Amino acid sequence: MNVVLTDSVALAGPDLMDRHRAVFARAQQACRERHCWSPYPDMPGKYPGAGAAQLRGRQAFEAHLGAVFALDQPGVQGATPREAEEVSPYTQQPLGASYRFADIDTLFDAAQASIPGWAGASIDTRIGTLMEVLDTLYRDHLFEIANAVMHTAGQSFNMAYAGSGVNALDRGIEALVYAEQAMRAAPTTARWERSFGSANITLDKTYRLVPRGVAVCFSCASFPTWNAWPSMLASLATGNAVIVKPHPATVLPMAITVRVFRQVLAAAGFDPNLVTLALDSTQEPAGKLLVKHPKTAIVDFTGGVRFGQWVEQNAWPALCFTETAGCNTVVLESAPDLDAALRSLATTLCMFSAQMCTSPQNIYVPRQGVRTPAGTVPYAEVARRLADAVAALTSEPKKAAMILATIQSPQTLAMLADLQHQAEGTGEVLLAPAAYRHPEYPDARTSTPLMLAVGKDARALYGQERFGPVSFVIACDDAADALAQATQDVKQFGGLTAFLYSEDEAFIARAEQAYAQAGAQLTINLTGPMPLNFAAAYSDYHVTGLNPAGNASLTDLAFVASRFRITQSRRPAAAGTTL
Repeated sequence: MNVVLTDSVALAGPDLMDRHRAVFARAQQACRERHCWSPYPDMPGKYPGAGAAQLRGRQAFEAHLGAVFALDQPGVQGATPREAEEVSPYTQQPLGASYRFADIDTLFDAAQASIPGWAGASIDTRIGTLMEVLDTLYRDHLFEIANAVMHTAGQSFNMAYAGSGVNALDRGIEALVYAEQAMRAAPTTARWERSFGSANITLDKTYRLVPRGVAVCFSCASFPTWNAWPSMLASLATGNAVIVKPHPATVLPMAITVRVFRQVLAAAGFDPNLVTLALDSTQEPAGKLLVKHPKTAIVDFTGGVRFGQWVEQNAWPALCFTETAGCNTVVLESAPDLDAALRSLATTLCMFSAQMCTSPQNIYVPRQGVRTPAGTVPYAEVARRLADAVAALTSEPKKAAMILATIQSPQTLAMLADLQHQAEGTGEVLLAPAAYRHPEYPDARTSTPLMLAVGKDARALYGQERFGPVSFVIACDDAADALAQATQDVKQFGGLTAFLYSEDEAFIARAEQAYAQAGAQLTINLTGPMPLNFAAAYSDYHVTGLNPAGNASLTDLAFVASRFRITQSRRPAAAGTTL
């Protein structure tokens, strides 16, 4: 569709950019320098007026339970509310929230019709309006969304606040920074002069930024906002409309999100149909219809490998950005303090029951063991000490609740049982999974981790992502073989993150090169309180797009720059005029 983005059209509403310019400038600086910064408090208790804000958020969330979610958007007229498939992993009771499903064709028509007015606004107006959306989410809905994430995805309250709240907001601002940078890179006008023989030709050229059209954004079950918010903002900032397709098990966080976007856009004088919600069910999925719809111009997908690969293969002619999954790897070659390394690994293996795309899964250890200042620790002892470190974190229910939280899907428990059965005769069960009793929610769906010791020939077990609290300690011929196996598996099966422990600088250099070629982000010799897989906004690039774990990086210039294209017109310059 040939809708033009300009930077000179009169504003349809107040210039919100002035309100947010200082924060946006700090975000631009952080993206340039890659340092630690955020405009948001990192813990719930540091939020301004924390007690009252948390109470309001909890009450707002509880008001949704058993109620019809009010979302006035095209295509829902006359639709009978349908209860979603949302079951709290903490209570194992349905939320009871109902939604009116919209007609998909109507959503696309409305989204496409909304673009001209939005695309005609200035870059500052679009960025300012979207910064206002993020500010509204933070000020008025952060704890409401945190509770919604907690009781659909199963995260702990602190993780829902941090990972699905303020860090997701940070990633949203980051997407806006790169979108603004990409759009500003193209000049609006130029004067071009050249001689052709005796003639001197002078042309005035005008450059226009044209949005792709309607974007479809899939949000995942375990972290619905973290990937969706930056994807939505990348498309909207560059002039496109967005249809959000949430996972049927985690509708509420995205329904609240869509309603906030629509309210702020309308208040700023724009068509709220720039952002709409498309719902489906596991029995009647609509994902393929959305991807293949003739008006789909962009697809952002976060989720499972099987459907993600289908999206990558079938989205054309739509532009496609994916993050699916992979086997995140660890190589243990040597360590000055092996117990410190194992404690850090154990903590990261347990975080949200490893239901994170950056959780480590496959731990490659030389068969002869890991070198330490006190001598080489044999493979079997390394495996046992790692299992002991995990058990120490999960044996007491109060501590387990803080780190493991809950299991999002019953299918994960079935997967753990099946893997444990498959491992019989193939490897050793270092830790068997078992439910723990959550101290606040006695009916919560929980499990301690499954840890298996296997040989490198057990690729049928570890050669794919096992989404949940399971890890494999894999015996390799030697350190070189461990590195070769790990990086080859990343290339073949995908991997977002990787972890290395080594005192040998030559080995570290080889590992950095090997993991760079495999396309995984590498963390080296990190111990201490910081989770190994923590991804810092404005600093850490998330996914590389170089292996099967995803085809794009969240976020960089490439994540936003092709969501619009540049057209031009040229004409002879009028005599006596200047640009």
